[in-house]
Amino acid sequence: MNEFVTARRQAGLTITQVAEITGYGERTVYRWENGITSPKKAVLELVRSERKGRTQPALSCFSFIDLFAGIGGLRRGFEPIGGKCVFTSEWNKYAQQTYLANYECDHDVAGDITQIDADEIPAHDVLLAGFPCQPFSIAGVSKKNALNRPHGFHCEAQGTLFFDVARIIEHHRPRAFLLENVKNLVNHDKGRTFKVIKDILTRELGYQISSRVIDAKSWTPQHRERIFIAGFREPNEFTFDNLEIPDPFAGPRLGTILHPENGTEEPEKPFTYGKCGKVSDKYTLSDHLWKYLQDYAEKHRKKGNGFGFGLVGPEDTTRTLSARYYKDGSEILIRQDGKNPRRLTPRECARLMGFEHLGDDRFIIPVSDTQAYKQFGNAVVVPVVQAVANHMSPWIVGRNVTDAEKKSTSIKRVAVA
Repeated sequence: MNEFVTARRQAGLTITQVAEITGYGERTVYRWENGITSPKKAVLELVRSERKGRTQPALSCFSFIDLFAGIGGLRRGFEPIGGKCVFTSEWNKYAQQTYLANYECDHDVAGDITQIDADEIPAHDVLLAGFPCQPFSIAGVSKKNALNRPHGFHCEAQGTLFFDVARIIEHHRPRAFLLENVKNLVNHDKGRTFKVIKDILTRELGYQISSRVIDAKSWTPQHRERIFIAGFREPNEFTFDNLEIPDPFAGPRLGTILHPENGTEEPEKPFTYGKCGKVSDKYTLSDHLWKYLQDYAEKHRKKGNGFGFGLVGPEDTTRTLSARYYKDGSEILIRQDGKNPRRLTPRECARLMGFEHLGDDRFIIPVSDTQAYKQFGNAVVVPVVQAVANHMSPWIVGRNVTDAEKKSTSIKRVAVA
């Protein structure tokens, strides 16, 4: 990746936007993008000056690495409590683009973690990893069972990715870690998969762990259950049992994340248009797709199955947003007066996942709708991670010399006054 591409992606700009800002033609900008020619230093500085809306880390008191980073949901929980990200790994190029557009990085985003030696990763105090959930998800397991294919730790494609997390923990011995996965990880293969994970973390690596399944609907209008596994190198009193969860029945409703369409929100193409900020018609289902979804739901209703679409309004909470949302949007369809329901816009997905709130600075979405839906569907809910990070904070923060600094300078640990 050349210097211009890095600057453009970190600024969250498209080729067309760079052309408009700099005054050069798109053909010239494409030549910079492809490394055929290089822009002047002044152009690079102009592009870099366009960085807006990124999370700004607090004064750092510990370091962390962000594995299987996606669009940085875990990072958004640990920077506010004083963490500094020193290494990021994410294999998907579109997720990398969104990540670089939204966070200040003084390091490149690495690709496939299976191809990176542990000693190439900087020393760190905390390891974060939302390792891929496909081998352990209900949908993934059902599909592989139907095809008579192996899954979980026996799945050659992704089942070994947890072991990449384990080998990095073994090599660097971070002070703490936080792992995130789908709820079904607990019950997969009659509990044997989760038992293997716990045995590796505790018996083989020697960490104290605590885990809890948390539903995001206490913080956002979405029923989304995920398991969080926190581990600490040194024995302590940490437990998820005393994490206070807000009343899920008193949580926010969908109206808090929907475009108001009343002029109180600035229009944002391609999501909304006009003085009132109306949602673009492209998100309304076609007659053909809407009929198909209704017929499909009716067929399964007659069979006694629960398959069907999720039709919701401003006072409701939604089903879980999935990475397949781009296909038909069936799990979350928004009622509309006098016309077919619509999908959420990517901007509304960003709010549903807690990456922003209505009226806040907008999370930069530099990719297509299809890629954005995949990214938010694969992401963690930010307020949940923030609650977990705050709960872990007393056992992470509180030393003004980090383990990484100690390793690199060989100075003694100094207690915070």
